[in-house]
Amino acid sequence: MQIVLPPEVEALVQRQLTSGKYQNAIEVILAGIKLLEQKEDIYQGRLQDLQQEARIEWEASRRGEVVDGPTAMAQIRANVRSLASKCLKATPTLLT
Repeated sequence: MQIVLPPEVEALVQRQLTSGKYQNAIEVILAGIKLLEQKEDIYQGRLQDLQQEARIEWEASRRGEVVDGPTAMAQIRANVRSLASKCLKATPTLLT
């Protein structure tokens, strides 16, 4: 298989080779493919998590266990404030 790379991709490969991180263009391309595979794995895992969460929430709604929009937003805001407060207490030097 022969692949023609656009000039900007060739330049990226050349920069990686010049940096000394890789010995040849194949290593650079393989590293990119591995990153793509990792990204796809993460995406698929997150998609499955979201689908499971949606199923759980759907079942809860069928049982009548729902919260109206304003109440849900108030709970979310309270949770965010609580988390922010905990983070600030854990790392007070960030503000000084």
